[in-house]
Amino acid sequence: MLNTGDRVPDFSVLNQDGETVTLAQFRGQALLLWWYPKADTPG
Repeated sequence: MLNTGDRVPDFSVLNQDGETVTLAQFRGQALLLWWYPKADTPG
């Protein structure tokens, strides 16, 4: 569990185009992560 002020460990995810994106790619930039948990959405 992360707390306010903690550094986020590097990770990779697939973007909307199916490409792998890593946190390290955005080092030194502001970054906002937004996602919708598939299990909590209808349909």
